[in-house]
Amino acid sequence: MNYRLFKDTAIAEVGLGTWQLGSADWGNVDDNSAMSILQTYVDAGGNFIDTADVYGMGVSEKLIGKFLKTIDKEVFVSTKIGRRGDHENGWPQNFSYDAMKKQTQDSLKHLGLPQLFLQQLHCIPTEEMRSGKVFDHLRSLQDEGLIKHFGASVETNEEALLCLEQKGLASLQMIFNLFRQHVADEVFAKAAEKVVALIIRVPLASGLLSGKFDDNTTFSSRDQRNFNANGEQFNAGETFSGIEFKQGVKLSKTIKNMLPDERMSQWSIRWILDHPEVTTVIPGASKVSHVQSNVEASAMEPLSDHMHEELRKLYNTEIIDQIRGHF
Repeated sequence: MNYRLFKDTAIAEVGLGTWQLGSADWGNVDDNSAMSILQTYVDAGGNFIDTADVYGMGVSEKLIGKFLKTIDKEVFVSTKIGRRGDHENGWPQNFSYDAMKKQTQDSLKHLGLPQLFLQQLHCIPTEEMRSGKVFDHLRSLQDEGLIKHFGASVETNEEALLCLEQKGLASLQMIFNLFRQHVADEVFAKAAEKVVALIIRVPLASGLLSGKFDDNTTFSSRDQRNFNANGEQFNAGETFSGIEFKQGVKLSKTIKNMLPDERMSQWSIRWILDHPEVTTVIPGASKVSHVQSNVEASAMEPLSDHMHEELRKLYNTEIIDQIRGHF
């Protein structure tokens, strides 16, 4: 595993996303499997785990907290707040200081930690970011010692650029993959200039970039790739990166034929890591084998400049116009 700097901390360039461990939006992952996934990741040298309070409404955080008690290695945990609907006014009006503090304290309790390494806004409304009050609240939580760093998970370039104007912002979490390449054009250089870490989510486009799906692939009723395939429940861009499924299958086959060998998942992650502005990529995993595959990308040689040029040409001519949802 290779590491990159998040401020003054060396974190694994391949992190672990744990939406799947919430057993709410990807089908069920039992506790034993979840613990094995976490252990496999740490054994591979991983030390950066990303979660959120709404991943199973605390299930993912609690599993991570349980796991942390079983190891003596330092692991840096980031979580996210802002999408819970159980406060007085519910989503999307739960951005008062008191609500954000309560959400943060709940996450600390679930994780069994005295301080969060990173607290992030979880794709909240653009107008809330623009007002700036939520960032003042995060600074207050930082002053109180509840969080070490704060950042924001965003849906659009506009939101990313708004956040980059905020003093003290440590990180941006964004969708960036072979089906969402243009993000780098406007945001990456400014993030690097401001020394803001880039955390890359949805790196495999909800599995499309694994190359394992075909037109007949189906998903369970509890899997967001079923109930949000066209943005029915939340931003379409979070599922298959906004690409219509059958079109995504077709495009993924084209990409697979361009890559150096059959390791499509690993090369898709390697492509992201070839961008030096990226701090870490956080693929999810519902099986131990997924973790093993994902971390392999860290040891692979970078793709050639020619390959990057050809993949961008394909994106410009055949992919970008297919994206749905906010971006």
